[in-house]
Amino acid sequence: MSSRYQQPLGKSKSAMQAIASLVSNTFNNLWRRKFISFFLAGALISVTMAACTATTPTPPPTASPASQTTTAASPTGAPKKDVELTLVSFAVTKQAHENIIPKFVEKWQKEQNQKVIFRQSYGGSGSQTRAVIDGLEADVVHLALAADTSKIEKAGLIDKGWEQEYPNDGIVSKSVPVIVTRDGNPKNIKDWADLEKDGVSLITADPKTSGVARWNFLALWNAAFKKGGSDEKALEALTRVYTNVPILTKDAREATDAFFKQGQGDALINYENEIILASQKGTKVNYVIPEVNFSIDNPIAVVDKNVAKHGNKEVAEAFVKFLYSPEAQTEFAKVGFRPVDETVAKEKQFVEQFPVVKDLATVKDLGGWDAINKKFFADGAAFDQIQAKIKR
Repeated sequence: MSSRYQQPLGKSKSAMQAIASLVSNTFNNLWRRKFISFFLAGALISVTMAACTATTPTPPPTASPASQTTTAASPTGAPKKDVELTLVSFAVTKQAHENIIPKFVEKWQKEQNQKVIFRQSYGGSGSQTRAVIDGLEADVVHLALAADTSKIEKAGLIDKGWEQEYPNDGIVSKSVPVIVTRDGNPKNIKDWADLEKDGVSLITADPKTSGVARWNFLALWNAAFKKGGSDEKALEALTRVYTNVPILTKDAREATDAFFKQGQGDALINYENEIILASQKGTKVNYVIPEVNFSIDNPIAVVDKNVAKHGNKEVAEAFVKFLYSPEAQTEFAKVGFRPVDETVAKEKQFVEQFPVVKDLATVKDLGGWDAINKKFFADGAAFDQIQAKIKR
């Protein structure tokens, strides 16, 4: 029996071995394919991770609020929102500011990466002062006289002590009054006293509305007082002068137009700078600078209440400081204002343009603006007394 089943068992064993070998080979093949797949997948992941590591920068540390602010303020940072600035000034400064403002705008854009949009208003200093007090939201005021700026201060719009915030007691431009005559000076006008003569027609602005006109009045009064030696003599002299004035214009620009464009008057009192500017524009001008004269000092100030409201204090203060720079002072001088910067004033072109005045009085010589306004320009004061005498 055992011999009968010996061979079948051997065949069965061979078959089993074959099946086992087949299974083993199949398993090995499958394992190798999976291993290769896993290997390739792993390699692909490694390459991908390496690529990500190579192209993605390490994130910077989180910036503190202070460093974020500094970055935003940098000129190389993103542009900041445009800022507006309203300048209110007296009429004859217009040309100077139109030359200066673009230079400041360019400088601020370069340094702060911010565009400054200027709104400008020009007119008689007294009228401009009232407009600001009544609601014209000026950020910076450049007026003909410190008394006007003080009125805005007293209205609560400018902080006290504004004169000490900038050089020169806040004075940013200067000039002197001059007497303009017709071609050939047919009335032979050489000094203030010549304006008292009969038959001389004088053009000047109204001291009630024009800062320039107040300077004109003070120059006349100063000369008459020094000649006559008393207030009474000075009042008489100025009454004769204003009797020769056919019409008081609102501001210096209107006075200039009346004289040059409309042909009114034998003489015109105006700022030296206004006359220089007219000459530069092609108008033939004959004028004299009296040796006894008065320093016209024009202040600048930031309107504190308005800049706080508008959020533009930084740019307003930067603009005011820029007006004192040699670059800006040169532009003032080019259009006839005497520079407050000594380095600019000593340049040859300006030394020749602005002759030295021998006897130059100042506001301080007359006791300051409070005393001046009370004595000369308040209701019922010297100017009103003169107008009453000539029944105007």
